Amino acid sequence: MFPTYDVIVVGAGHAGCEAAIAAANLGAKVMLATMNMQTIAQMSCNPAMGGVGKGQIVREIDALGGYSGIVTDETMVQFRLLNKSKGPAMWSPRAQSDRMAFALNWRAKLEAHPNVDFWQEMITGVIIKDGRAAGVYTGLGLEIPAKAVVLTNGTFLNGKIHIGEKQFGGGRAGERAAGGLTEQLVALGFESGRMKTGTPARLDGRTLDYSKMEIQHGDDDPGRFSYTETPALENQLPCYITYTSQDVHDTLKEGFDRSPMFNGRIRGLGPRYCPSIEDKIDRFAGRDRHQLFVEPEGRDTCEIYVNGFSSSLPEDVQYKALRKIAGFENMKMFRPGYAIEYDFFPPTQLAATLETRLVPRLFFAGQINGTTGYEEAGCQGMMAGFNAALAVQEREPFVLKRSEAYIGVLIDDLINKGTKEPYRMFTSRAEYRILLRQDDADLRLSPLAQKLGVHGMEARMERVEEKQAGVSAIRRALANYSVSPDQLNGFLESIGSAALKQGVKLDSVITRPGVSLSGLAAALPDFAALLADHDAETQNLAEVTAKYEGYIEREKAAVEKMNRLEGIRLGADFDYSQLTSLSKEARQKLNELQPRTIGQASRISGVSPADVSVLLVHLGR
Repeated sequence: MFPTYDVIVVGAGHAGCEAAIAAANLGAKVMLATMNMQTIAQMSCNPAMGGVGKGQIVREIDALGGYSGIVTDETMVQFRLLNKSKGPAMWSPRAQSDRMAFALNWRAKLEAHPNVDFWQEMITGVIIKDGRAAGVYTGLGLEIPAKAVVLTNGTFLNGKIHIGEKQFGGGRAGERAAGGLTEQLVALGFESGRMKTGTPARLDGRTLDYSKMEIQHGDDDPGRFSYTETPALENQLPCYITYTSQDVHDTLKEGFDRSPMFNGRIRGLGPRYCPSIEDKIDRFAGRDRHQLFVEPEGRDTCEIYVNGFSSSLPEDVQYKALRKIAGFENMKMFRPGYAIEYDFFPPTQLAATLETRLVPRLFFAGQINGTTGYEEAGCQGMMAGFNAALAVQEREPFVLKRSEAYIGVLIDDLINKGTKEPYRMFTSRAEYRILLRQDDADLRLSPLAQKLGVHGMEARMERVEEKQAGVSAIRRALANYSVSPDQLNGFLESIGSAALKQGVKLDSVITRPGVSLSGLAAALPDFAALLADHDAETQNLAEVTAKYEGYIEREKAAVEKMNRLEGIRLGADFDYSQLTSLSKEARQKLNELQPRTIGQASRISGVSPADVSVLLVHLGR
């Protein structure tokens, strides 16, 4: 009934969609298996992509040929570039999406790919032959053969939904949980655990009084995620901001005795940086209000998402408290918020390729690895899809370094440090974040994707080369353009910058705070003519690299130093218990994780600088 697929992807959330496309774009024949074809690429929680640290990941996915950025651009209803008041390493794009259009667009792109097939059914197990993954078992008892399997099960593995004192099996509201896989994997020797996440109530936007809320518009000149020519965003929808109050908090506390979070029914750890409203009230008892974002679910629906009000309290308590929020007095609820517990597998059981160390050709991606967020899931799915196809093709694996991408930081953190709570990406997790900005992901990563052989990179590389040439041309213009005090002092004084006392080159002026290329162009018509041949994205990149050149070079030097450690390889399956000079914890962790290089060993929790020195001495360094 079925051919032997190169790669089977189990689960069609954000990780599964990117995994399927990544493998297919390397020429692999892919089957995407899902319990429900109608919920492919479902935005299970908030209808948004990007944000601090996350927006950088979406741009990296796009630079490597993934589809999350393109789908977001084609279906977003609002765009904002966050943290513009800070340095460019912190600038993070975020888009409010049309939930239904997002899912339909993703499905259409998957169905249009000739290398992707589909099967709608629960997958209950992985076929193991000769010690490696060789396909999947379905709920109907079918066997679908494959040369590699990628598991992207999200919150569905033995998922349990909690609303107050009520609890029932489910992987998402209205959808059943998946059973069988956890039990098989544990029997094979995998360690598993439980995690928890949650979602807020959905409201009827027709019943809200927006005049009592603060309006939040998108950017006047909205950007985009993809480096391709996706359509410009028009007719942006506004979001709104409102707040809880002490009265709201007191109402919520009335249900704390029936809360599964506080009475012990939920055992899994939830995300620290996206807590439920009851958790916020409990942890920050001194605060008399919390900010809420009122977000539209799409252009053609009145459904509203209340960002910041995730809850597993009884539905009657949620309803009563919500009606005490400014603008929500006459609110009608579509459905209450809930918490969900699900199985995950500590990611220290994975190699840097996201292949499991216990079972070759079996890959994990997304929330099964203990992460949270569409963006974190999508990038793992893409990397697992790439490496599953490469393994089948008997080619070298594709692994990104911490200095190359936020994706490299995320995967390196997961496999070396693990996580005891849902892992979320932040810019602070990247030690080289000035090199990993959202504006240059295509320059960093598209050449790697082209070298890998990802389908469709030829046109992207033409754009990359054009952009590189444009940045170089603008930098040369700055270095060669001489300006006198008479030409520029009026502009400098208008922005509160010190006047020039003598003629200088523009490259010494652009480094001043408050000075921008657009400002220089307005003051210097001849210079404006030099910029006219280059688009805004190229101009912005040239400005950032000129302003922060010293910091960028400093980080590059730090990367070179770290890369020397990455180049010192450790033996496979070495018994570190022989090195008695290592600390006991280091011996245990090194034997468990078997790092490939000194650099990787240095990032393992419990391995100290002294332990690294012992390893270097052992290697004759």
